[in-house]
Amino acid sequence: MVDGKLDDQQRLVEKVNNSPGVLWKAARNERSYKYMSGVHSSSKDVVQKLPKQKSNIRDEDIPASFDSEANWPQCAKVIGDIRDQSMCGCCWAFAGASAASDRLCIATNGSVAVPLSAQDVCFCASDDGCDGGQIDTPWQYISESGAVTGGQFQSTYPVGKGGYCSDFTLPHCHHHGPQGNDPFPAEGTPGCQQQSSPSCPSKCDGNSTSPHNDFSKDKWSFSGEVQSASGEEGIQKAIMTGGPVETAFTVYMDFANYVSGIYHHVSGGMEGGHAVRIVGWGEEAGAKYWKVANSWNPYWGEAGYFRIKRGNSECGIEDGVTFSSSDAKWSQGASPAPGPSPGPGPSPGPGPDNCVNNDKKAPCDAEAGCHWCTYAGEGFCFSTPCP
Repeated sequence: MVDGKLDDQQRLVEKVNNSPGVLWKAARNERSYKYMSGVHSSSKDVVQKLPKQKSNIRDEDIPASFDSEANWPQCAKVIGDIRDQSMCGCCWAFAGASAASDRLCIATNGSVAVPLSAQDVCFCASDDGCDGGQIDTPWQYISESGAVTGGQFQSTYPVGKGGYCSDFTLPHCHHHGPQGNDPFPAEGTPGCQQQSSPSCPSKCDGNSTSPHNDFSKDKWSFSGEVQSASGEEGIQKAIMTGGPVETAFTVYMDFANYVSGIYHHVSGGMEGGHAVRIVGWGEEAGAKYWKVANSWNPYWGEAGYFRIKRGNSECGIEDGVTFSSSDAKWSQGASPAPGPSPGPGPSPGPGPDNCVNNDKKAPCDAEAGCHWCTYAGEGFCFSTPCP
């Protein structure tokens, strides 16, 4: 309120809440809103050039609702991990690191339930991760270089007990909308000033613990394609076959005032692109929606999530998603440098009878004393540890 008159933000909130057919609730953003665009405008074109996922799921077999946490309970804590990107435009890295953590857990049937480090992905896959990026970049980086484990700055760990290799170092923030019960300082205030990108980590944190205290050995990577899908059914099939996916959408001014409900753009100008993680879908009172995990801490929106209209590519959210292929093979340890084969240790080829001819990670791991090792993107089963 300014001199007894409504200011622009309050007028926007009232326009949203009083619009006929509106499906969500808005409330005043208590700080002046300036969205930090985290997705480069070229990201959509890049994603659409990626290989498309092929699925045997028929459209008629897609359920009316689906939630990744419920579908993969062994990975529920990983999938339900809501992170905080601080006042830094690295949403592209957070959405990718989180979705890759989900897919790693799902691909290993819950035997590897760890958060992959947004610190590693944001500041090693890009020279200036806080200045934004593209949503295929996390997947290409993890595939080629691997990502170490890492959780949040000053946080309890919903996944495991902490001691991970490289936690996110930038402070927690309150991001947009009403402060509510959010204990963190608002963006732009003392405690959450504009952040600049730190250097790429090359060693684990001082408080990391075994087995996460060796940077090269802690890295997880996958062999297999970085794929894409678009459209309602294509995205649903991608999630059903492999887990949550990363996407980007256009942020409009009214999104800063989101509190709850099924978001759809009502009013306000375009602010930029934002990357998030789609974890499921459903329907409420006849309105179809996507369930989307944000990286604005668990106090924002619907406990860190928001819902958005599904089926019409609201704000471009269905134009293209990225993910590791559902048949990707995950392995741990630094990828070998190109050139001569690694030093002493086993070379690809037949091993002892109990390990030979295992061409998938699961049966290899199931055999006593076997180790799944990756060389030049191909997996092999050995009776001795990987060199």
